[in-house]
Amino acid sequence: MAETSRDIILKRIRTALQQPSPQQPAVPNFTAPLFPAPADDLTISFAESFVRAGGTFYYCATVEHFYDLLYNHKKERNIEHLFVWEPELKKLLHAAGIVHTGDETDFIAHADAGLTTCEALVARTGSVLLSSTTASGRRLSIYPDQQLVFARASQVVADISDALLLAQDKFGGLDKLPSMLSLATGPSRTADIEKTLVLGAHGPRSITLFLLDDLATA
Repeated sequence: MAETSRDIILKRIRTALQQPSPQQPAVPNFTAPLFPAPADDLTISFAESFVRAGGTFYYCATVEHFYDLLYNHKKERNIEHLFVWEPELKKLLHAAGIVHTGDETDFIAHADAGLTTCEALVARTGSVLLSSTTASGRRLSIYPDQQLVFARASQVVADISDALLLAQDKFGGLDKLPSMLSLATGPSRTADIEKTLVLGAHGPRSITLFLLDDLATA
């Protein structure tokens, strides 16, 4: 009985399976990190990831440079009401003569923008780690249309796990973490409705970060 094409193909497969593999796969290194740390400078990696996620990034060589950039940013974005509730930030803006609202007066009606600090910056994802422990609370980084963040280069870490460890060290242990820790990666966005991307549906329509290079001054 003559072999059919199917028989010939199956015979070849059986023969091939009986032969030893010409090249054994490499033994995986289970101790290596799943995602290696960014090879470049962490500050540069964060800036690239942050902009890629849709944020606006400003490098501040000095505090005076931060004043100039913030003043120009307010003018360009037509920010009339800038809410700043943290004492450190209010002191900085008072020194520069930058107009802002230091309390909750007309916050709901005129929340153009809010300026806050953060806990850490994640280089891999361009995320900003925020907490509820500052005077900004939960609302100032979520409710205003424009989210502004003042941070320092010493707060940049490689991964989210490093950011959480940094927060854990700051607050004195896992059981003492704030009631709210959140990661902001780019502007608030959603495509739940008819797959149409909408910015600002659940939070700020834009996010801007001013990074003070405290490593250089140190």
